[in-house]
Amino acid sequence: MMDELGLYEDVDPGRHRRRKKKRGRSGLALVLVVVILAVLGAGAWWGANKIGDMLTTPDYATGGTSETTVSVKPRQTVADIANTLYHADVVKSAKAFVEAAKENPKGTAFQPGTYKVHKQMRARDAVTALLDLNNKITTKVTLREGLTYKGTFAELEKVTKIPVAEFDAAAKDPVALGVPDFWFKRGDGKPVEKSIEGFLFPDTYEFEPGFTATSILERMVARFNEEMESSGFITKAEKERQISPFEALIVASLAQVEAGNADDLGKVARVAYNRAYKKNMPLEFDVAANYWLLKQGKPTKSSSDLTPAELDDPKNPYNVKSVRGLPAGPISNPGAAALKGSIDPPVGDWVYFVAVDKQGHSAFAVTLAEHDANRRKACQAGVLTGDACR
Repeated sequence: MMDELGLYEDVDPGRHRRRKKKRGRSGLALVLVVVILAVLGAGAWWGANKIGDMLTTPDYATGGTSETTVSVKPRQTVADIANTLYHADVVKSAKAFVEAAKENPKGTAFQPGTYKVHKQMRARDAVTALLDLNNKITTKVTLREGLTYKGTFAELEKVTKIPVAEFDAAAKDPVALGVPDFWFKRGDGKPVEKSIEGFLFPDTYEFEPGFTATSILERMVARFNEEMESSGFITKAEKERQISPFEALIVASLAQVEAGNADDLGKVARVAYNRAYKKNMPLEFDVAANYWLLKQGKPTKSSSDLTPAELDDPKNPYNVKSVRGLPAGPISNPGAAALKGSIDPPVGDWVYFVAVDKQGHSAFAVTLAEHDANRRKACQAGVLTGDACR
């Protein structure tokens, strides 16, 4: 019905309201559809990611954050190492490390030790870090041949910062450190000084964090035992030299200090054997007198400065000036060459020797007349001076 203004008048006002309701319900339905689709989409995305996580190995994407350390223990498998790294938050998953190790050509060559790494590293970077020995944390020390136990302890203190007193305390019982008890037996009837001297094998050592004076000395004694085993020292001393291994070790320690050049180690050992066992003569090695001074905490001297009383001290168990035979024990820690010279000395009847050149080579003699001639050569070369050349 048209009104006065020409607009159609709704003869049923209720129908308009019903039309509004229908439009409202349609809008709500549309919103619900959009929400449902969004939820379904989010669910699909979440599910896809979950499936992706199951199909891929969790791994960090950077080279790492803060520095940390991890320890690789002896006989650990790659899986063991992976679990260690995972629990330390170095890698995101143990599986990632195992897979990265398989991909690395050296991925099974991990060596025991403590290593510097970073937290939250890519697995492949963690593998590289543990294969790089520059990342291994060690304290390195080189101990030269011929050091006494006191000299060895002083060098160890410099590097490890462990006081000498702690090494002294740890060394009181050599057997507890791994020296087999049979070593402290000799067949010449002379007394034995049960000391760590001679059993601290000179070598380059790397000690891992957590070392103590005791663990360091145990490691050095173990190295000595290894050398004895590989060289056949004990068997050769008993069967070829027909003396106790302890006596052969004493000779090696004397030769190590007396020989001025490594070329002469075996010959000096032969002189010691000839004097002690063949000729029944005192050794007359000045180094033994110096060792007794050192044992008493006194400064050592050059041979020319040793007094007659110091050379022939009746209280000195290392007196070889007037006392026949070998001293009470080793006077140094001999190296591999001196040990070999002691059990495989060259054949000869020498009982004298004297240094004749600046390189420390000695001339060896059987008779006193030959020895006097060699001494004159030493004086001409300027090796001997003063009263020794008069």
